[in-house]
Amino acid sequence: MTNRLPQTLRADALDNRERILGAARELFSTDGLNVPMREIARRAGVGPATLYRRFPTKQLLVAEAFEDQMRACREVVDEGCADPDPWRGLCLVIEKICELHARDRGFTEAFLSAFPGETDVVEGRTYTLKAVAELARRAGESGHLRSDFVLDDLILVLMANKGIQAASSTTRIMASRRFAAIVIQAFEACPHHTPLPPTARLAAMAPDGV
Repeated sequence: MTNRLPQTLRADALDNRERILGAARELFSTDGLNVPMREIARRAGVGPATLYRRFPTKQLLVAEAFEDQMRACREVVDEGCADPDPWRGLCLVIEKICELHARDRGFTEAFLSAFPGETDVVEGRTYTLKAVAELARRAGESGHLRSDFVLDDLILVLMANKGIQAASSTTRIMASRRFAAIVIQAFEACPHHTPLPPTARLAAMAPDGV
């Protein structure tokens, strides 16, 4: 995303940009993506014209605000895929992704939202979903992941994890870790498991064949 920036920015312009991104991250984290652009400008201490000059659309602002989280998400998936035990790797991905999303509720919205024209977000999400789908396939072949698991189940987990409400971020993260442990138990293959209900098509953004 840094290739969007001109080669040089004046010190004041760079300062404005960083203040806008900082305000956006803070507000998106606590209030989600529906925060008005004017409120972001007010929190950053800049005028709306300055905000729109730096970020002409909210989609561009969201994409850049969550660049670090998207990179962290990819690193978690790469770590899980590198584990020679695919079930252990999938468990790690579920645990760490849930915690990553619990730390920033806005990131879950950004990850699941459509971003026409924002190729960095779309490509990052596509890479993540394809990698997790392949990891799940391997975990299924190992006999540890239940056979009726589908990628939409992970999307459902992220949506449910986003709904955790707590008085503090620490409590929310603790609840998310417990939720992830419950999810992992539900996903583990077991002869006593009953078939899951029919899947709902939640991952509309998932690439074909995943």
